[in-house]
Amino acid sequence: MASTNDLKNGTVLNLDGQLWSVVEFQHVKPGKGGAFVRTKVKNVLSGKVVDRTFNAGAKVETATVDRRDMQYLYRDGADFVFMDGDTFDQVLVPEATVGEAANFMLEGSQAQVALHEGTPLYVELPPSVVLEITYTEPGLQGDRSTGGTKPATVETGYQIAVPLFLETGTRVKVDTRSGDYLGRVS
Repeated sequence: MASTNDLKNGTVLNLDGQLWSVVEFQHVKPGKGGAFVRTKVKNVLSGKVVDRTFNAGAKVETATVDRRDMQYLYRDGADFVFMDGDTFDQVLVPEATVGEAANFMLEGSQAQVALHEGTPLYVELPPSVVLEITYTEPGLQGDRSTGGTKPATVETGYQIAVPLFLETGTRVKVDTRSGDYLGRVS
């Protein structure tokens, strides 16, 4: 249990049996009446964001979420196997929990896995990753970087839009949040 006066961004609360992460908070002291805390909280599993208001000093139940840097080892059916680099413990993370992050993960890549009482909540990747283009249509004479884009498949099987001049075998930087092409890597 913690007081609403102790809330910080990133604190995970257990509200009505669900886990919510504090996105932003504001202590409000109106001219009349008691002080209160206005918060914006995000559901850890679904990503839904809602506004919640608490009386100042009210007790709220906090949840312990352990964020660990782990290495993605391999896929086992519908699960992804991650290994903690410190303890060498392996954790099975269901496909639904990994979600869109699966489009940017190669075996051996690093990710941050959030656990609550041993249950994986979500997988967080670095803001960008470097992937190799495994297939794209060949570039034509005259294609320039200011021109249009074409589809390209990267080594994870995910398809991104790249400039016309890029060819198969080129290593590119990809934004893991949006899936956008960020640039060529030599």
